[in-house]
Amino acid sequence: MNCCICGPVKNCGPYLKKVLENIERLGSLFDDYKIVIYYDSSSDNTLQILKEYQKINPRLLFYVNKIPTSKFRTHRIAAARNHCLKYIRENIATYPYFIMMDFDDVNCKEINIEPLRQSLTREDWDGLSFNTSPHYYDIWGVSIWPFCFSYNHFQNNYAFHTIIREYVVNRLKRLQPGKLLPCISSFNGLSIYRTNKFLNTYYDGRVRLDLFPKEYIQSHARAQGSRGVVYKDYGHVKGRYEDCEHRAFHQMARQNSGARIMISPEVLFG
Repeated sequence: MNCCICGPVKNCGPYLKKVLENIERLGSLFDDYKIVIYYDSSSDNTLQILKEYQKINPRLLFYVNKIPTSKFRTHRIAAARNHCLKYIRENIATYPYFIMMDFDDVNCKEINIEPLRQSLTREDWDGLSFNTSPHYYDIWGVSIWPFCFSYNHFQNNYAFHTIIREYVVNRLKRLQPGKLLPCISSFNGLSIYRTNKFLNTYYDGRVRLDLFPKEYIQSHARAQGSRGVVYKDYGHVKGRYEDCEHRAFHQMARQNSGARIMISPEVLFG
């Protein structure tokens, strides 16, 4: 039982040493593992750290991207994750599991691998993310009924960042022991996947309303008190052109393969 652990890296120098140590601990849960990283041009020592680590751990494979793939951040991140996904698909017989993760401050905290170890013994998930301490933080990447799309694409978005976070936190707290929380999309910095359920999907940082049933969009609009979908320019995110890349990835897997996307109430990093 092998796993490919992957993700994009850009200006992650301050966090990489601890993140890579955590990855080694994650890898210990499998017979063998591979680390696949998509490196984007950085202004710090990220590339040097990767080169030095590769000498110590030859399981690391990293691609150095030299050409900007898009002017939009979520499009660039999607391209990076899809590069990793291509490697996984080309080696599907070797890697029945893959972990997609971020390499920043969220995943450089002390890791408790037991929740992941226990998850590998159960069959009630295809994509699984985990809770974080002191609370679930990745509200942009989450879609859960009745908040089925992106809170940034409806009115009252700032207020509903907090409201949706509390909604997810409370749902996780109310779960019966041993249960997982079903959702449409969730990442939260790290998710593990059964590869065979994610062969007909890809990461997409565009606004993919076409992937979601009309009632999903209407449900979110009603829940957020919005007249409908809105497009705002947040400076670092252009609402007309950008959405969290995980949402399209998960929804396509649900539609095409019946993938079960779940959130565990347990905390890996904290």
